Amino acid sequence: MRLVGDNVEQGIYPTDQARRMAQDQNLDLVEISPTATPPVCRVIDYSKFKYEQKKKTRELKAKQTKVVIKEIRFGPNTDDHDFAFKLKHAQEFLKEGAKIKAYVHFVGRSIVFKERGEILLLKFAQALEDLAKVEQLPKLEGKRMFLYLAPKVVAPPKKVAPKETDKAKPADKAAKPATAAPAPEAKAQETATAEVSAADQGAE
Repeated sequence: MRLVGDNVEQGIYPTDQARRMAQDQNLDLVEISPTATPPVCRVIDYSKFKYEQKKKTRELKAKQTKVVIKEIRFGPNTDDHDFAFKLKHAQEFLKEGAKIKAYVHFVGRSIVFKERGEILLLKFAQALEDLAKVEQLPKLEGKRMFLYLAPKVVAPPKKVAPKETDKAKPADKAAKPATAAPAPEAKAQETATAEVSAADQGAE
């Protein structure tokens, strides 16, 4: 057999020798590929190996998404009030991620109204088209007509890249200070001086 393992020299050994090598290390000789030529065996701690395999299996089961299916039953003569009530429940189930199995149950001679049941289920699917997609259109099985709906996968909103802020515009040059207007008193003095000068010239 071909022997593999962490603490052994890999190679082809007689079966008895391979067993002794495993026993010397207080380990087990486990056949892992019986159809190979020659068969392949591994020297391992079998109890530890089983524990790790169970642990991996549990982790895989935990990661698996459980599918929840909610049933909603109608009659062929379901009125508007009952329809709205069941529609509301279906909306809640779909928002929680559950699938819907809606069906119309025909009792006795009501099976003759199967077209009415089909119309009812199609109306139900249309009312939920924003939340659900049809997995199976209405189909009669025995005395029940089934419709299967699954919640739509809502894509996460796309992140919008923030716009670059406009670069700060350079500050306007400081406005030149306006020339101060002459004070009223100064104007009066200038006028008086001009009048005196004119009078002096007239006297000459």
